[in-house]
Amino acid sequence: MREPVAFSAGTGTPGVALPAGACDCHVHVYDRRYPAAPGAKLLPPDASAHDYRALQRRLGTTRAVLVTPSTYGTDNRCMLDGLAALGPQARGVAVIGGGESDAELQRLHDAGVRGVRLNLSLGVSGTADMLEPLARRIAPLGWHLQLLMAPELLAAQAGVLRRLPVPLVFDHFGRIAPGAQGQAAHALLLELLQAGRAWIKLSGGYIVSALHTVEDPALDPLAASYLRCAPERVLWGSDWPHATASAGLQPLPDDARQIDRLHDWTRLAFVPLRRVLVDNPQALYGFPPL
Repeated sequence: MREPVAFSAGTGTPGVALPAGACDCHVHVYDRRYPAAPGAKLLPPDASAHDYRALQRRLGTTRAVLVTPSTYGTDNRCMLDGLAALGPQARGVAVIGGGESDAELQRLHDAGVRGVRLNLSLGVSGTADMLEPLARRIAPLGWHLQLLMAPELLAAQAGVLRRLPVPLVFDHFGRIAPGAQGQAAHALLLELLQAGRAWIKLSGGYIVSALHTVEDPALDPLAASYLRCAPERVLWGSDWPHATASAGLQPLPDDARQIDRLHDWTRLAFVPLRRVLVDNPQALYGFPPL
């Protein structure tokens, strides 16, 4: 009998064997011991690093990137606990206000943090005015700036994004809806990817899909557009434990099927699965070579 996995539909394993060192680049952990930030929109149940280990065993991944969720604002303690539990095969993306001391940022770096997220979609602790100050603050550490924002805002910030002194990472397909290829926000993402200024996470396909499922065939040309544009700049993430699903906004996805769909997309674009799951995360997050 297969081990049950909390917050993941289905019980099967992916239809493709994953390469050694495969990385899930978008994971959250939650713990009620840490209070939610005032105004937080997503208040999911506890989901621990121990719970996530079961998903790793099911999928065949060994590396992970933990991202401080919008629930906690700029409180990174839960994410840091998760990093400590997962050990050297994990990296972190924090949320900061920008006023942290050099010593505090170095402490985060030493714990495995390699980037900062600015969530302008569901976040409660940042605004678009923070793009440049945050980028300047983290540039000396070699960190990246991970962004989640509506396509209209993304397009409106094009000039700022082009001049930021750090790499950019866009999660959840850049919040581009399937079928919106060619519009201003999508064109900007392709420009930044091709210029080597940005990375894109093929995460949250079930979030951007109008059908609320990663099975949506409309995701195929969108995913392929990124893979064909800059195969060395594409990442994958499960978005476990799927906080938007626990909030009732989407059905709970089957994470094994998410891997299968990634395999579909890489084959469509003639990109090796290893590049997305191993080589690219290794380059961005500084995992040691295998």
